[in-house]
Amino acid sequence: MESMAKKKVRPRRSFTAEFKAEIVGLCRRGDRSVGQVAKDFDLTETAVRSWVRQAEVDAGDRDGLTSSEREELAVLRRENRRLREDVEVLKRATAFFATETR
Repeated sequence: MESMAKKKVRPRRSFTAEFKAEIVGLCRRGDRSVGQVAKDFDLTETAVRSWVRQAEVDAGDRDGLTSSEREELAVLRRENRRLREDVEVLKRATAFFATETR
């Protein structure tokens, strides 16, 4: 156990769409590998690969949900969760008032 070095946890960072597009462009150009681009910009290779994969989906080169579809799905899921909570509150209120009137 002592021989295993603890990994330093890096805080979560967020990047602009323009920055991601620039990184994807560098990877697609082909003169550097995804790993090399990630190392050059102090990014994780996993993040860069997911950006490249999402760019391929958005371009229609790969099957999957596009960025706009993902965004719409997230909005719909939030709305659905809120509506379910509203229905639950109404059910409890109905049950409360039904017992009050008896």
